[in-house]
Amino acid sequence: MPEMPEVQAHAERMTAALAGATLEKFQLINFAGLKTFNPPADAAVGRKVSGVERRAKYLLIRFEGDLTHVVHLMQGGRLRPDPKQSKKPRNGIARWIFSDLPEDADGETTAEAWLLTEAGTERKAGVWAVQGDLLSQDPLLGLAPEADQLSRDQLAEILQDQSRRLHGVLRSQRIISGLGRMLANEILFEAGISPFANCSKLTDDEITTLHEVIQKTVAAATDHERTLDDIGKSADRPSKVHNRSGEPCVDDDCDNTIHTVEYRKYTVFYCPTRQTNGKVLADNTTSKFLK
Repeated sequence: MPEMPEVQAHAERMTAALAGATLEKFQLINFAGLKTFNPPADAAVGRKVSGVERRAKYLLIRFEGDLTHVVHLMQGGRLRPDPKQSKKPRNGIARWIFSDLPEDADGETTAEAWLLTEAGTERKAGVWAVQGDLLSQDPLLGLAPEADQLSRDQLAEILQDQSRRLHGVLRSQRIISGLGRMLANEILFEAGISPFANCSKLTDDEITTLHEVIQKTVAAATDHERTLDDIGKSADRPSKVHNRSGEPCVDDDCDNTIHTVEYRKYTVFYCPTRQTNGKVLADNTTSKFLK
């Protein structure tokens, strides 16, 4: 799933391509993809795009007149230029068609249409049309502060109220927003903290380190995403631990390999030497043998 660095960079690319353009048509291809009915999504037709922003993992297509299309890509969603405008695009959910597109430095414009698609089987990506204050309405209502906007003391206060495993708390959008599986794995590896650490029992030094690493990791990932033309695959993103099961740890002082804890929908990656004092965490698939 695209996390805050991928969504932020894509929002910036979309702003460069669409700011000032006029929405000529909104086509709903898969009716399940539209999550609201009032205001209607096509109420934005005839309005100019003021910009594309991000909140947590959501894209916000802002139109003049205080109307916004909120887009969540979920696991396999993508929102890309659609020059072919096929009548039945594969995995298509919705299409936006624009006029008066801005020119780039070379005097060129992007494709007039943008298509939201979702690969895979989840089929949860979608569009919300929201009028007025976004933060007081679904789907943004109740989202936590952005991970990279928290002060050290704010982070400490949040964690001290959570008697849960740290990896899960970092990924909970109602506690800390913007992070996902990959960033949680990378942050905890870099910080040298166990993914199973109880949040309420972290030391002051661990919280300080965690705060610094969150800022550093998010910034580096965002800088990388800004070098790309589109949201890439998770497997192609630079990582030290994520998707590296069985590989040697990148720490020169470590002779261990990357271990995993497998869940039905995701995997936790970690280095026992760096993060758990050498202890191998019980895997769900083998835990009955480790009791």
